[in-house]
Amino acid sequence: MIAEESGCDAGEGSEVLGLALVAAVQAAVQAHITVAASPATLLSMGKPVEIMPYDPAWPAMFAKWGTCLRVALGDAVARIDHIGSTSVPGLAAKPVIDIQISVASLEATDAFLRPLAEMGLVYRADNPERTKRYFREPPGQRRTHVHVRQTGSFSQQFPLLFRDYLRCHTAAANEYAAAKKHCAARFRNDRPGYVQAKDAFVWDIIRRADAWAQHTGWAPGPSDA
Repeated sequence: MIAEESGCDAGEGSEVLGLALVAAVQAAVQAHITVAASPATLLSMGKPVEIMPYDPAWPAMFAKWGTCLRVALGDAVARIDHIGSTSVPGLAAKPVIDIQISVASLEATDAFLRPLAEMGLVYRADNPERTKRYFREPPGQRRTHVHVRQTGSFSQQFPLLFRDYLRCHTAAANEYAAAKKHCAARFRNDRPGYVQAKDAFVWDIIRRADAWAQHTGWAPGPSDA
């Protein structure tokens, strides 16, 4: 179970994954249509989807990256944050450290492209999401995803709100873990299918998170690095 953090608006109850949410996940599974994948995605499809129990070492893994990134990037970037499931204490997750770097403009590539490449990070120019620039870990190192997004954009705010909401709402985090395990069991050898199947639940959570943000006046806290 994920402990409630002090200062957070619980307001969630202790119910388990509700019937409506189960139905949403099952519907997404039934309606699954394989999407076109890039060559890089195809290479990773053979790796099974594994949802692991929370590892207390994950924050330290991010902290090591965060320190190195801040040294390399300096004040050229506004924020460096631990995002994704490994950033939520107690949450089961794929053992992948997700890092978000917030920049003033995605066009100012000199501010981040060369420093990240010099750290050994691999730029994935074939990434289809045009609201970010995407990098992967140096060859042979533990899987790490680095997402560079524009400060203040929807895509930059989304993972911060999603993370903070789950950190403050135990029941929602437990529901999310159950949904991920359900989808991983169904799409163990199909990563794009897994992502697509859990999307319905992700959007349900962000709807609730937005209501919570409006009620509490949520804003991102200080940068993690």
